[in-house]
Amino acid sequence: MTTPFPFTAVVGQDDLRLALLLNAVSPAVGGVLVRGEKGTAKSTAVRALSALLPQVAVVPGCRFSCDPAKPDPACPDGPHEAGPGAARPARMVELPVGASEDRLVGALDIERALAEGVKAFEPGLLADAHRGILYVDEVNLLHDHLVDLLLDAAAMGASYVEREGVSVRHASKFLLVGTMNPEEGELRPQLLDRFGLTVEVAASREPDQRVEVVRRRLAHDDDPAGFAVRWADEEAAVRQRIVAARELLPSVRLGDGALRQIAATCAAFEVDGMRADIVMARTATALAAWAGRTAVLAEDVRQAALLALPHRRRRNPFDAPGLDEDKLDQTLEEFSEESPEDDPDPDGPGGGPGGGGGQPDDGPSPGGDTGARPEEGEGAGSPAGAGEQSAVRAAEPFRTKVLSVPGIGEGAAGRRSRARTAHGRTTGARRPQGALTKLHLAATVQAAAPHQRARGRSGPGLVVRRDDLRQAVREGREGNLVLFVVDASGSMAARQRMTAVKGAVLSLLLDAYQRRDKVGLVTFRGSAAEVALPPTSSVDAAAGRLESLPTGGRTPLAAGLLKAHEVLRVERLRDPARRALVVVVTDGRATGGPEPVALAGRAARLFAADGVASVVVDCESGPVRLGLAGQLAGELEGTAVTLDELRADSIAGLVKDVQRRAA
Repeated sequence: MTTPFPFTAVVGQDDLRLALLLNAVSPAVGGVLVRGEKGTAKSTAVRALSALLPQVAVVPGCRFSCDPAKPDPACPDGPHEAGPGAARPARMVELPVGASEDRLVGALDIERALAEGVKAFEPGLLADAHRGILYVDEVNLLHDHLVDLLLDAAAMGASYVEREGVSVRHASKFLLVGTMNPEEGELRPQLLDRFGLTVEVAASREPDQRVEVVRRRLAHDDDPAGFAVRWADEEAAVRQRIVAARELLPSVRLGDGALRQIAATCAAFEVDGMRADIVMARTATALAAWAGRTAVLAEDVRQAALLALPHRRRRNPFDAPGLDEDKLDQTLEEFSEESPEDDPDPDGPGGGPGGGGGQPDDGPSPGGDTGARPEEGEGAGSPAGAGEQSAVRAAEPFRTKVLSVPGIGEGAAGRRSRARTAHGRTTGARRPQGALTKLHLAATVQAAAPHQRARGRSGPGLVVRRDDLRQAVREGREGNLVLFVVDASGSMAARQRMTAVKGAVLSLLLDAYQRRDKVGLVTFRGSAAEVALPPTSSVDAAAGRLESLPTGGRTPLAAGLLKAHEVLRVERLRDPARRALVVVVTDGRATGGPEPVALAGRAARLFAADGVASVVVDCESGPVRLGLAGQLAGELEGTAVTLDELRADSIAGLVKDVQRRAA
């Protein structure tokens, strides 16, 4: 068995360690979402926490880890009689990104149901995680319906399974921890709100601290067992403190003054609903217990706000999470009137100097050609040459209607185009290709029924062979790759026009975020094109690159299209099931080199030959229009829409036009 890295040996990351410890003290806090760049000890800290949790007593043989002192009367393996039970370490259960719903919540045991004619429930990961830790790495990549299921179980403390003739309820109380890298995509705000606390982690910029991180990591890799022994005393001390805080927690008083501060803080930061108030109250109580106090202080409320509110105050997907600490302090001071009974006993546990504070202490280190009109601002040089203009801000985003890829795909679950998916309405049945994931029970019985006499059936069960099994075919929605190809040349450089263009692209990015798409950004200007952002699930990153996009120079339209075609070719190798929608944002003018317009047309026909759905957003302005964007759309076998049409309801006809041309 691999020896985990000790929790107390993690360098820095105070907020991360504190949030995990508070949930260990009080799982009712609601779990932790850890956000941060790769290589910041997110997974290391979570895995290390499991070794600190006290052992749990379980009923022997119970698949649902019932407490022998208070067995669950509704346990599917029950009823159990009260008794001493058996002790075992608290489990840490990992939920893979590709897990199925059956694996998470459990399902009918199909083999026993068909062979023996009995209903038997096969527990899932929610049962395994009861009274332990459920860890979801890259939770932002997990299907939304799975996130909903596990968050519901975490909130209710139980899992309810109503499916395939099975009705089961079992206890499922666990410490929920999710980690994610925001560069790979965000969680929906509704799902963010369901995590009790959130922590932003980043690598330290202090050389001494980075040196210590490397030193401890190398020491652990060279001798895991020996390294763990060196930190055994610190680990034992934290473990004992968790036990003491759990015992003290029921005695902690949350006075009216602290409650007023909590309510005022949530109101001041305009968080939706009441969940934030409840989470803050539970967190502040856990902080007091962790500090060894029986009264909640203003410092506990402040720390609880810093952990519980940042991910709840986002007003749109492109707002960075965070909290204005000056505003927080002002609110707490304004509502700081406390009644005398709220004052802690200065001589009580944790009341004196050094007794409070929520932050865990760092453990000591043991031992250690142009054709352009001059007024268009076209330059004759490279993208960084003369004529380049600084970036302008985007106009306010607006709501767009759906652009979808025609046909039926089989890509990742999303909300844009029709697709055959693992979830959705059942449209038929087929023989399974590979492992059976969704049984079509009626079709399976229908396939097996004619052969019962030949198979010598004599009992109540149905004699089923593997060839009888049928997979349910379901239709839902998929996410697509929306690749933006943006003209950043001098002809687009007029400040008002580029502001409108960026606003339109930002609006489409917002739509892509809501529909769970991947996005990519290719820009072209001067003499070349570049991939400003490779295909990613992080729409925030795309919005940031768009905001800083400068303009100027010639219009190498063909180079931009060829670069986009290459991006699609590579992405098709990586994710062949995900279909693409190309959005070209340009006025259609092509300059530089011999026959630039004809060259752009030949590049566009590559997309048409591959059957890629495309839309051209015509950015040409003024009373005289050349119609070059419309010609480009014709070469792409896509459709063209002006900026005004993109903003208006007439965009609804755009989808029909795309589908008609693709038919």
